[in-house]
Amino acid sequence: MAKPLRYALAAVVALGAVVGLLLFVQSRDRSTFGGDSGGPPPGRLLPDQGNEHRRPPPAFRFVTDPPASGPHLPVPVRREGSLTRDELLHALETGDVVFVYGSRALEPALRAVQEDVAGPFDPAVAAAGQAVILDYRPHTAGVVALAWRRLLRVRGPDDPQLHAFADAWLGKGASR
Repeated sequence: MAKPLRYALAAVVALGAVVGLLLFVQSRDRSTFGGDSGGPPPGRLLPDQGNEHRRPPPAFRFVTDPPASGPHLPVPVRREGSLTRDELLHALETGDVVFVYGSRALEPALRAVQEDVAGPFDPAVAAAGQAVILDYRPHTAGVVALAWRRLLRVRGPDDPQLHAFADAWLGKGASR
């Protein structure tokens, strides 16, 4: 009788360990799969202007400036700063989130959001569509957050919508 009791006790301990491990892993998961936020996803949904890998035709007009979809050459982002339109659109297509800003004074606070959401900029992470990229464009008012077909305008990096936008759309590019 002692032997079956030991087996039963071992099974209960093993089951408890598995449940404990699953609860631990789940508690560390920051994903928002299933939309448990209760509200609509952050940012405005824009018309789909395609993701063809070619130069835009001469008469083509992007819906927004900076654009959040449209034809472009597949140019990977290798550094932050002022991105070309092709770099910007390719980053968005792969799943990256881009913060466009016009004042260098905003950069430290934007970098803090970037590092909290996705870590510091790394070209390999950007190529995988898992980066938050800073795009400096003089004369941009406030901050424009971009994801594929999504746009959010906020006054500054302290707006909680900015963090929510990056969390919601990171990794969700054109094919996701």
